[in-house]
Amino acid sequence: MKVLVVGPGGREHAIVRALLRDEAVTTVEAAPGNAGIAAQVRCHSVDAQDPAAVAALAVAGGFDLVVIGPEAPLAAGVADAVREAGIPAFGPSAAAARLEASKAFAKEIMAAAQVPTAGAVHVSDLAGAQAAVEEFGAPYVIKDDGLAAGKGVVVTEDRAEALAHAQACFAAGGTVVIEEFLDGPEVSLFVLSDGVNLVPLSPAQDFKRIFNDDAGPNTGGMGAYTPLDWLTGYTETDAAGVERDFVQIVVDTVAAPTLAEMSRRGTPFVGVLYCGLAVTSRGVRVIEFNARFGDPETQAVLERLATPLGQLLLDCSTGSLGPARTLEWAQGYAADVVMAAENYPESPRKGDVIAGTAQAENLDGVAVLHAGTAADDQGRLVTSGGRVLAVVGTGASLADAVQRAYAGVHEISWPGEQHRTDIAAKALAGEIRLGAETPDAEMPADAEMPLHGATVEELPGWVHVSSGKVRELYRPAPGSPWDGQDVVLMVASDRISAYDHVLSSPIPDKGIILTQLSLWWFDQLEAAGISHHVVSVEVPEAVAGRAMICRNLQMVEAECIARGYLTGSGLAEYRQTGTVTGLVLPEGLTDGSQLPEPIFTPSSKAAQGDHDENISFETLTENVGAELAVRLREATLRIYVLAEEICRDAGVILADTKLEFGFDPAGALTVADEVLTPDSSRFWPAESWEPGAAQPSFDKQFVRDWLTSAESGWDRSSDQAPPVLPPEVVEATRQRYLDAYQRLTGTELLL
Repeated sequence: MKVLVVGPGGREHAIVRALLRDEAVTTVEAAPGNAGIAAQVRCHSVDAQDPAAVAALAVAGGFDLVVIGPEAPLAAGVADAVREAGIPAFGPSAAAARLEASKAFAKEIMAAAQVPTAGAVHVSDLAGAQAAVEEFGAPYVIKDDGLAAGKGVVVTEDRAEALAHAQACFAAGGTVVIEEFLDGPEVSLFVLSDGVNLVPLSPAQDFKRIFNDDAGPNTGGMGAYTPLDWLTGYTETDAAGVERDFVQIVVDTVAAPTLAEMSRRGTPFVGVLYCGLAVTSRGVRVIEFNARFGDPETQAVLERLATPLGQLLLDCSTGSLGPARTLEWAQGYAADVVMAAENYPESPRKGDVIAGTAQAENLDGVAVLHAGTAADDQGRLVTSGGRVLAVVGTGASLADAVQRAYAGVHEISWPGEQHRTDIAAKALAGEIRLGAETPDAEMPADAEMPLHGATVEELPGWVHVSSGKVRELYRPAPGSPWDGQDVVLMVASDRISAYDHVLSSPIPDKGIILTQLSLWWFDQLEAAGISHHVVSVEVPEAVAGRAMICRNLQMVEAECIARGYLTGSGLAEYRQTGTVTGLVLPEGLTDGSQLPEPIFTPSSKAAQGDHDENISFETLTENVGAELAVRLREATLRIYVLAEEICRDAGVILADTKLEFGFDPAGALTVADEVLTPDSSRFWPAESWEPGAAQPSFDKQFVRDWLTSAESGWDRSSDQAPPVLPPEVVEATRQRYLDAYQRLTGTELLL
C-alpha cells in the first residue's frame, strides 16, 4: 500500500510514524510535510489546501490512500477532490467537515441527534452577544464560529474581555457561538468512521492554555497523555439496565447519534470525529467536534496503537470498517510535551536554530515529533511555526512516560523556547475529580474544600466530602454499618506536598507507611494516657492499610508545634530577631542546636494552598482563648517529651513536631490527624547529629533539595508548579519513609 499524508504538522508526523510501523504499507510520502517528516519520507511542495493540486499529486504518484491531517484542507474540499479522482481518502467531505468548520452547524447537528452539550446561542452582533453573556453568566465562553486553529475560544470571568473577543470576531466578518460553561475535567476521544460503522480510540487529555495551571491564552495544545486512569470506574447504566464504561457512553450518546444524523442528511462522515468532552457533574457533555485527529493528543494516542494504522484507515476510507471492529494497544502509557517558539501563541518567532533533537531521540522511550520546523539555507534545523516540537515519552507507568518526555525536552533548546512543566501533573497527584460536587449542606464545617479536579475513590458504605493536600475525607453512607455515628473515614494518598504545592509525582506506598506509623504512635500515646481520635481500622479493602475511622472532632484552628532543636522556620526567625514566636533564645545557636528545653511555637492554620505562619503565644491566646491556649501548650509539650524519649531509645532525634487537636463530643481535648510522621515531624539520625549544618532527616528532604537545586530548573518564587520528580528522588524518599518506620518501631513494614 502506498500512502500520501497531507499536512505540515506534528499530527501528520505522528501519522507518518504509525504508518511506517505497518508492514502492509510499502511507501509513505507527505505533502508538504516538515523537516522532521522529510528526514523519514519523501515530501512534496504542494499547497495542502489546494484540492486540485493534491488530487493531481495523488494520481501522478499512484497512491492507494490519501490521509488528510489538518482541518483547513478538509474544509476546502481536498477529500472530495481526491475521491473524485478515484483514490480513497481518509477525511470527511467539505460538507461533513462543517462539524468543525462551523460551531453553529455542530450545535444544530447535536440538537437534532439529541447529543448532550452545553446550551448555546449563535450571534452576529454585539447586542446579541451582550444578551447572551447576561443569560449564561460567568465564566463566559465565547467561540469564533469558524476555524481558528484551536485559538478561537475565550473562557473568562471578565465580561469586558468576553465581549471584546466577540467584537473582534464580528469586526473580522465572522459570528460567534456563546455557550454555558461546563464544569469538570476535559477528555478527548477520537472515533474512526467509514460513514456507517465506527471504532473508538483510547481517551486522552490535552492542555490548551500556554502556561502552567491552565493560565494564559488558549493554544492549539501544549501537551497530552493517554490512557486516563481516573476514568476507570466511570460508568452509567443505560435504559436497558446494562452498565457501560466511559468510552461506550460516548459512543452511544455522542458519536453514533452524530454520525447517524450526518448520514440521514446525505453527508456521511468518513474519517475521524474528534469528540471534545467535559465530564461534568451532570454527566458527559460535548464541548466541540473536530473533523480530524487532534494535535497534540494524536502524538500520544498513536504511539500506543498496536493495530496496523494503514489498513485501518483504508478500511474507513472504503466503507469496510465493519460493525464490530476492535483495536489493539501497547501496554503502558504515553505523554507528550509541546515545545513552542518565543511569543507563541500571539506572534511566534521563526528562524531560531534548534539544538539537541538527536540527543533526545537517543533516550530510551523518547520520540521527537516535528510540527513547526524547517531547514535553513545552511541545512540547520530551525523553528518555522508556533508549536515547534512534541516530545513523546512512553513507559510502564504514567509517571515513567512523563519523566521520559521531560527528559527529552531537557535535551532540546533554542532561544526563547517555552513549554509547560505540568503536563499530567494533576493526574499523577490524584487531583482529578469526577462526579457531582458535594452540596454545601453536607460539607462538615471543618472540612477542606475539594482540590480542583481531585480523583475520588468510590468506597462502599462511605460518601466523599472533602480533599486535602494528601488525604481524602469520607462520611458514613446512609444505611451503612457506621450510619448514625459521628465518625469520618480518613484516607491517606501517596501524594506529597512541598513548598505549598502538591507535586505531580506521588511517592509509592507513602499513604500506607505514614498511616501505619501514626497508628503505632497512637498506641504509644494511649499507653501514656493521651487520648486520640482513632476508633477502628476496619476499612474498605481498597484503602486497607492507609485509612482510619476516626471520631469526628471539632478541630482547633491552630497548628501546635513543639521544638527541641533549632532549624527550619524557627532558625530563620532566630537569625533575624534572636527569638522564635516571641520566645527569647540564648545567643550563639546554630542550625541543629539543641534548645535548653523544648518550646511551644504555634502557627496559624492556613487555608489549603497557603502557608502556615508562625504566631506568638499571645496571638494564639487571642485566637482561641487563654485557657485553651495553655491546654494546647501543655498537651503539645507533654507529647513531645514522651515521643522524644521513645525516639532517643531508637537512636533518632525528634527535632520538632506539629500536632493538631480537636474536641470530641464529650468535650475532651484529643490529638488528631496524622501524628509524629516524617510529614509532620523532623527526625534525625542521632549518630550523625552535629550542630552547625543542616542535618540528614527521615523525611522528604530529598524532594526539597532537588526542587531547590539547579537541576530541577524550578524557581520557588515563581507561580509555576514544581516539575516532575526524577525516579531516583522518588525512590530515595520512599526508602527514607520506610527507614523512619523501621527505625522507630523496630519492625519491618510488609508492603
